[in-house]
Amino acid sequence: MTSDIRMPSDEQLTAFLDGELQQQEMARIEALANEDEEVAARIEFLANGSMPFREAFAPLLDEAPKDRLEAMLAAIPAPAAAAKTERSAITRRGLFGALAASLAVGIIADRAYLGIGRNLGRDEGSEWRSVVAEYIALYTPDTLAGPVPPADVQTAQLARVDSKLGLNLSPEAVALPGVDFKRAQLLEYDDHPLAQIAYLDPETGPMALCIVRSDKGEKEPDIEGRKGMNVIYWSTATHAFMLIGHAPVDRMREIADAVRPKLTA
Repeated sequence: MTSDIRMPSDEQLTAFLDGELQQQEMARIEALANEDEEVAARIEFLANGSMPFREAFAPLLDEAPKDRLEAMLAAIPAPAAAAKTERSAITRRGLFGALAASLAVGIIADRAYLGIGRNLGRDEGSEWRSVVAEYIALYTPDTLAGPVPPADVQTAQLARVDSKLGLNLSPEAVALPGVDFKRAQLLEYDDHPLAQIAYLDPETGPMALCIVRSDKGEKEPDIEGRKGMNVIYWSTATHAFMLIGHAPVDRMREIADAVRPKLTA
């Protein structure tokens, strides 16, 4: 690295990848990467990480607005000619093209609470699921450690939820197959009550069934990924539901299919 170029911190580069910097700072770091191999290599390393992004984002890519992404990539100018080393696996244009696509997919996948998701065709109820996912992502098995509450404690907790959401919940209604009930509590989202029923799956860790009032109409179950977890979500005429956890998709579907009829009985 030349002496007049300072390597940005990983925090700055991560913010660059997430599109969270001011325009002037974004342009400065992009210029650094065009001028210096080490800066570009560090950005590429942080962009790739160790996660199987291609597999994780495959369903989202199928839904992505391809025309808009292609226009974004076409707008990226080709960099000025510069010396390239044999170790360069991709060109500067290839790198920033990949970053543009990654940023666009990241916005679709994980930034619905900013309202961008709706503009790209996502459902209008996705914001609350994004907020819940941020919260549940902080849970570990230790968060929910301890014995399963007795039936009378579960009933009392669910009664408090019922008082705000108008549901006829019981320990039997919210029981999930093979998963331990841990607690039911009331939270608040956008000045409205949000019920969170937390569970601990002995195989995959924390899981939650969350409920809000909704007048968006009935919706059959659908699936999405948030914060490294799987989410099954659906709605009735009066409420929206989401089941979120680390279990594989097939198991999450089975659990949701088992609990749904009991919640509307």
